[in-house]
Amino acid sequence: MKKWKIVFMTAASVLALSACNNGGSEVIVETKAGDITKDEFYKAMKERVGKEVIRDLVYEKVLGKKYKVSEKEIDREIQNLKDTYGAQYDLAVQQSGEQAIRNMVKLDLLRQKAAIEDVKVTEDELKQYYNQYKPQIRASHILVKDEKTAQEIKAKLDKGEDFAKLAKEYSQDAGSAQNGGDLGWFGPGKMVKEFEDAAYALNVGQVSQPVKTEYGYHIIKVTDKKKKPSYEQMKEEIEFEVKKNKIDSSKMESKVEKLIKDANVQVKDSDLKNAFQQ
Repeated sequence: MKKWKIVFMTAASVLALSACNNGGSEVIVETKAGDITKDEFYKAMKERVGKEVIRDLVYEKVLGKKYKVSEKEIDREIQNLKDTYGAQYDLAVQQSGEQAIRNMVKLDLLRQKAAIEDVKVTEDELKQYYNQYKPQIRASHILVKDEKTAQEIKAKLDKGEDFAKLAKEYSQDAGSAQNGGDLGWFGPGKMVKEFEDAAYALNVGQVSQPVKTEYGYHIIKVTDKKKKPSYEQMKEEIEFEVKKNKIDSSKMESKVEKLIKDANVQVKDSDLKNAFQQ
């Protein structure tokens, strides 16, 4: 999460600097000890995060002229962040604002599109990715420490007792127990392998036998499954993901640096003139 915390703060700072970039003596805070003007605020923000912010603004300007990012693509990445970071993502929204995070995601996508521009993929690679792709599912579970207890709970479920009620009574996963064992939506790689394999093998409404993981014994119930889109519907997204998996951060940075160099960027503010020096 460290990387995203840094970017969230930078994104918020971009908005702050942009909001007062015309400077001036307009008072933005009044106190009995004295007022704070836009000029003072801008100077303080520039000293603290100015170079990072000016780089991001220039990157967006230069890359945005050559590559396009749709709202749909941003929405997809935002959902990935939500799935990955959960409550930490919500906290970041409270701290920085949703628009700041969308701006950050857009810039990240622009960088990626620049990096993958010359990457080649085959139709076989795309189809292999599609065949291995598994859409998200929604599941509930009851977690206990020992197999004996798990088998007793499974017997009660087989007799028709309510899953949510038993989860609240027995599950040692405090986070989900209060919600009847509901874990929400998740996709591949979000759960430990044993749990994921068992969950994806179930049909909607089906309950598993006790599944052992490093956390104990789980009884899993799949409550919903998303439909897998057709290959043609997913092809553009798949191509982007496959190409992205072929690049590393050094290639991305070198491509972006070349584009910035070709754009002949000249920073006029003397305080920020070294922003693009390595």
